[in-house]
Amino acid sequence: MAGHPLGPARPLRTGTDRRSLPLAGEPGTVALGREFARDALRAWGWLPAPDADTRIAAEDVLLMTSELVTNACQHATGPYLLELTRYGPLLRVAVRDADDRPPVLRPVRLPARPGGYGLRVVDRLAAAWGSDPVAGGGKTVWLEVVRPPAEP
Repeated sequence: MAGHPLGPARPLRTGTDRRSLPLAGEPGTVALGREFARDALRAWGWLPAPDADTRIAAEDVLLMTSELVTNACQHATGPYLLELTRYGPLLRVAVRDADDRPPVLRPVRLPARPGGYGLRVVDRLAAAWGSDPVAGGGKTVWLEVVRPPAEP
């Protein structure tokens, strides 16, 4: 496992809600993934945001979801599954692809050069992130965030 982990994927707990989106070769994969995440966040009460902290957290989740899907498009053969799992205030976003190579957090480059910052964004915004091999080949790249408590 690579990344900034809290640990390997946890078994589902009581009160867990999981949503999956197959992404096999769809045009506009990144936009599809982002809209899927937005719909899940709406269903789970993150959007519309009841306060500024939750709004920022929700926007961070959408950005990081886009980054994971984009990385699978650019560095693997494309993602084939996006999965969001919520248990309590913890949200896990996972993207599965057929490439066995784990993601690599690149060193900081010159700011004038575009690209190569997606995983660094995830590293800075997520509570944890990592990569787990998939039986039969491929990997799941995941991140976790915790919903901020609502303002009183």
